[in-house]
Amino acid sequence: MKYYSTNKKADKATLQQAVVKGLAADKGLFMPEVIKHLPDSFFENMKDMSLQEIAYVVADAFFGEDVDAESLKKIVYDTLSFDIPLTHVNDNIYSLELYHGPTLAFKDVGARFMSRLLGYFIAKEGQKEVNVLVATSGDTGSAVANGFLGVEGIRVFVLYPKGKVSPIQECQFTTLGKNITALEVDGVFDDCQALVKSAFMDADLNAHMKLTSANSINVARFLPQAFYYFYAVAQLHKMGKKDNIVICVPSGNFGNITAGLFGKRMGLPVSRFIAANNRNDIFFKYLQTGKYEPKPSVQTIANAMDVGDPSNFARIYDLYGESHAEISKEISGCTYTDEQIAETLADCYKKTGYLLDPHGAVGYRALTEMLKPNEVGVFLETAHPAKFKDTVEKIIKDEVKIPAKLQEFMKGKKQSVAMTKNFDDFKKFLLSK
Repeated sequence: MKYYSTNKKADKATLQQAVVKGLAADKGLFMPEVIKHLPDSFFENMKDMSLQEIAYVVADAFFGEDVDAESLKKIVYDTLSFDIPLTHVNDNIYSLELYHGPTLAFKDVGARFMSRLLGYFIAKEGQKEVNVLVATSGDTGSAVANGFLGVEGIRVFVLYPKGKVSPIQECQFTTLGKNITALEVDGVFDDCQALVKSAFMDADLNAHMKLTSANSINVARFLPQAFYYFYAVAQLHKMGKKDNIVICVPSGNFGNITAGLFGKRMGLPVSRFIAANNRNDIFFKYLQTGKYEPKPSVQTIANAMDVGDPSNFARIYDLYGESHAEISKEISGCTYTDEQIAETLADCYKKTGYLLDPHGAVGYRALTEMLKPNEVGVFLETAHPAKFKDTVEKIIKDEVKIPAKLQEFMKGKKQSVAMTKNFDDFKKFLLSK
């Protein structure tokens, strides 16, 4: 399959080129030329299929033309070696718990898939070393670092904003060593993302080293996130809940919800989506006004969503033919303050016993306010509450137990490189590698 740029000014690319380059030459994001509609028989049988079986069908629709069946199946099954439970929380609201992977965050799925797909291409083509650049506001860095840890032929550079990720998140990518380098940037997430994008466009750097990104701008990172939308719907079908399904996605860089929208285009029976924002409400305002106006991000307790210029808006805009009216038909929005997020987290825990993390709280609140009586809602619980232990404990006035997986990360020694937000400094560092 060929991939085109959202800016429409670059040559079409193969899957391998799109994965290895990350970003198109005209600074656009790659989009698959075709989004295949899956057969009715698949949706009829989905309720009786495992997560891995469902994911393989979806993966084959995107990647089957470029990866042999045996290798693709191995990549999918290796990626999804953990459960993704759908848990009833309250009334007609369910939580899709995406935090049961190695780093206890939803990004484990995309990061693990991409690491294996990139490794496949490196082995197949005998490519020289590939350098992965990733900007993170929290969970992306840990998922990518752990997904790529020890993968031969790949070096990873994680850029994160100093003092703006939780201590547990930070230890998940600063303590690994080996082929993982953590860069502590004196700025905000948008500064980290700008450094990564500038590096891709710099001729000197690209002549010196092969660069790609593992942020959701990379098709191999965001497309696999469609897998669990199909699985969530399959679980609801198994319960006899087939109609009026609404999925609410806590949204930052918008890669996650974009994957869900791709699923809908493939035939996934979801009536509508809700993009739930914290105070970084750029998309919410776009829905209200029809104008997309990026602005500096604001720090919140739902820090992984602190994004002032979500990259994947370009994909949503392209997917819906640049039509505000069409986007608004299928996606609604909402925005919440830290006080509202905390209130929701505490209230849900007190009334139901279900412990949300700050990001899941945004999704849960949106459903409690926006779900209609005849609808069934699923919100994506994107990270384990223990990753935000201090914040959550202050809110619920109770102890949050740290899972064994996280405890292991916390035993490591921090290894990071201080970095300014000046691109010349970042460029000089990479040229020395």
